[in-house]
Parts: sequence; C-alpha cells; structure tokens
Amino acid sequence: MKYYGAKELAESFRTVRKNTEAIAADIPEDKYGFRAAAGTRSVAETLVHLVTSNQYIHKFHGVERRTSLAGVDFAAVVREFQAEEKRPRKKSEILELLRSNGEAYAAWLEGLTEEVLAEQVEMPPGQTPPRKCRFETLLGVKEHEMHHRGQLMVIERMLGIVPHLTRERETRSAAASPARS
Repeated sequence: MKYYGAKELAESFRTVRKNTEAIAADIPEDKYGFRAAAGTRSVAETLVHLVTSNQYIHKFHGVERRTSLAGVDFAAVVREFQAEEKRPRKKSEILELLRSNGEAYAAWLEGLTEEVLAEQVEMPPGQTPPRKCRFETLLGVKEHEMHHRGQLMVIERMLGIVPHLTRERETRSAAASPARS
C-alpha cells in the first residue's frame, strides 16, 4: 500500500484545485451568475464557497488547532460563508482567489507532521462518528471540492461547454487511434 501523508495530501489537493481553476477559466464571466435550478448556488457562489470552506478548515485545524469542534457556532459560520459567496466579484478576482487560496492551503497541508495528522478531533454532539483523526477531516476538503467540481462540470455541459477533462481525453484518444484510410 502506498503511504499517504502530508506531502501526498497537498499534491492531491493541488491537482483537484488545478482542475477547478480550469473549469472556472472555461466558463465565461457572463455565465458566472448562472444557477442550475432555483435555490442553488450560482457558478460564482460555488467557486467562492470552495475558497471560504478551505479558510474555515485552516482556521479550525491550523490556526486554532482545535481538538474539539463542539461548541462551534456552525450556523454563524454558514452565514459568513453565504455572505462571502454573495459578495459581487469579477471572474478575474475569483480566479485569483482560487489560485492563491489553493496554494496557501496546499502549502500548509504539506508542512503538517504525522503527529498532527493523527490527532483525534471531537466532532459536534450527535455527529457520527463522534471523533475523527485530523487527517480524515483534511482529506474531506479535497472530496468536498471534487463534489462541487462535478456540479460545475454538469453546469458547463448545460452551457454548451465541453469540460477540459473531456477535451483532454478526446485529444489523447485521437492521438492513440490509428489513422483511418
């Protein structure tokens, strides 16, 4: 089994963020207000959501280095997320936020020790499991971004954009296929 530590966690996150940035770059600025359905986040709000969620994870697990999330006012955190998500921004600002936030977060991950990754963190009351190792929570950030990236790729299709990963796969397939006569 391949070992998966701080360096691999950071590298994996960088790959996911790079793909999110490519999607954000592919979507025209005039479509950043697009919502797949009423009550959902717009493209811009989804992209900013990814930035703000990383910031809170870093705050709780890096800056404050909490060993318990019990007592955190998550309703207030969500209100802060939503306010940031709704703040008007240009596409160029969002792309820069994604880039700078992503690299700062990955650099922080890269510097974590095995001891820090192994620390147990108490979850809020009623959450299952009641405790998680810090590594599992940090890995969840990448999974969270992949979830929203999937949504953004569906939105690309709705807007008539072929996602970059599909374009790259088609290019590789065309190059690997023998020429037809």
